[in-house]
Order: sequence, then C-alpha cells, then structure tokens
Amino acid sequence: MGVVIPLGENKPEAASIAALSALVKSGMERVNELILSKAGSDVEMIPEVANHLISSGGKRLRPMITLAAADMFGYRGEGHVKLATSVEFMHTATLLHDDVVDESDMRRSKPTARMIWGNQASVLVGDFLLGQAFKMMVEVGSLDALDVLSTAASVIAEGEVMQLAAAKNLETTEDEYLAVIKAKTAALFSAAAEVGPIIAGASKSERAALRSYGLNLGLAFQLVDDALDYGGNAKDLGKNTGDDFREGKITLPVVLAYRRGTDAERDFWKAGIEKGENGNRELETARSLMLKYAALPDTIQRARHFGEIARDALAPLKPSPQKDALLDVVEFCISRVN
Repeated sequence: MGVVIPLGENKPEAASIAALSALVKSGMERVNELILSKAGSDVEMIPEVANHLISSGGKRLRPMITLAAADMFGYRGEGHVKLATSVEFMHTATLLHDDVVDESDMRRSKPTARMIWGNQASVLVGDFLLGQAFKMMVEVGSLDALDVLSTAASVIAEGEVMQLAAAKNLETTEDEYLAVIKAKTAALFSAAAEVGPIIAGASKSERAALRSYGLNLGLAFQLVDDALDYGGNAKDLGKNTGDDFREGKITLPVVLAYRRGTDAERDFWKAGIEKGENGNRELETARSLMLKYAALPDTIQRARHFGEIARDALAPLKPSPQKDALLDVVEFCISRVN
C-alpha cells in the first residue's frame, strides 16, 4: 500500500476557473479557430504533431489570462486574440521541447509526441510553432507586446538550459531552483498577463501589476505541480505521478527532503536521482521521506506565499469581473492540492 501524503486542507467548495472561462468564451472560440489555422501546413507531419498536443485537453489558462487582462482595460479589437494564440503556441513549443530534454513518455495521459514521431520531429515542430507565434505578434503591430513576448521566449530558453545544467544535481539550492522555474514557467505567465494591458493602452503601473500577478501566479503554479507529482493524482497533474522522480528531476520537494535528511537518506536520494534507482519501491521511500521532513507541505506553503503576492499585485486595480476572475485563478492553482 502506497504512502498517503496529505497535501492541504479540504475546502467546502473547490476553486474554479469557470468565471474566467465564461468571460473569455467568445475570445477563446476565436483563439481555438486561429490555433487550428496557424498549426496547419502543407508538410503533413507538422499539423499531426502539433494537433496531438494542442488537442490533448490542456486548460489553455495562459491565453485566457491574456484575453481577460486585455478586456479588463477596455480593449476592443482582435489583437488580443492573436497574442493569446501566440502565448499558447509558445507554451506548446516549450512542452514539445521539454519532453525531448526530459525524455518523457507521457503527457496529459497520452504518449508524448516524441514517443510517436521521434525527438527530431518534436523539436522541429516546436520551432515551427514558435515561428508562427512571432508572425502573429508582428501582425498585431505592438512593439511593446513583441518586446515582452520575445524577451519571455529568450528567458524560457535560458531556463531550460539552467534546468539542464542543474539536472540530477542534488546540491541545487532552493534559490537556484526558484530561479529555474521563474525562467521556465513563470516568465510566460508574466508575459501572458502583461501583453493584455499593453495593447489596451494601460498605464505603466497597471502593466506592472499584471506582470507581477503573472510572474507570481506562475511560481505558485509550478510549485503546486512539484508537490502533486509526489502526492497528487494524474488527473490533476496532466501526467503520471512520480514522473519527476523517475526522470531524476530536481524539484523543490527533493531539494528540501535532501537537505533535511540524514547522511543515509541523502545516499538514497543520490541513488534515486543521480544513479536512476527509481522504481516503484524507491518512489514510496521518497514519499515517506517527504512526509517525514514536511517537504510537500512546505512546498505548498511557498506556493501559497507566491499566490498571495499575485493577489496583492492586483489589489490597487479598480474592481471588475476580470479582476475577480483572475483572483479566482490564483485560488484554483493552489486548490489543486486539496
């Protein structure tokens, strides 16, 4: 019988992104149409690979945030649809590349694209989607929005290299790990939130508020994912639980458990993460050590901290349905551990 790890306090009513989905329903319909259109190509393998991941059931949270953030400041036009689609393509390209780097077999309960078409096709189709994303950014005609998203693309790539350099390195510190996820995950959330107010002509302080909201939401989102991999279920995570351990990934729960453990326990982590001794029995031991040293609750506590910063970032903005919906997103991301 597996180790059961309590991840959070149950709430009477689960948080939801239903309000956000309802507010951006019309815009997301246009985003989905544009996704299908821009993922098309005369090269047969490109739409096959792209649609495999695009149609696999992700929530499309990032493009919804872009649409809502633009609507919050009264934007009228179609530019936010193209930017939201660009954001989703950047995210999809990152997933395709990540699965190759991480040698992942499953994504959202389906075989990864690399398992079906191979690593080369996955990388190249990811590059195609990035190219399409930048074409749409140029079509919008906002240099500021192009600057924010292109900077995010560069930061994400840096984050991927940082993660590669830190791979299987159990001496990684908490600060170093947070720097990786700030680049790899939070940068795109931040850009997705900021480009909305940019094309709506919002003030610098309003842009900064959405940028901070997105950045801290992204950090909270990733830390919750880290905890779910050891104590959640595949439905919440979008992949098999325990994959981070099997792939030898350094995540915050591992950093905390390793640093708090005895010499013998650190030897266990070295065998599992560095030497690949990471079967089901070892996974249960890993979960036991995380329970012993409160690594998962402390990871979630840090996620809640960043979630509070995200909420505070929006506090000075005037009330609106979009603001309320974006605040709901913070609670939704955290509540996945309940």
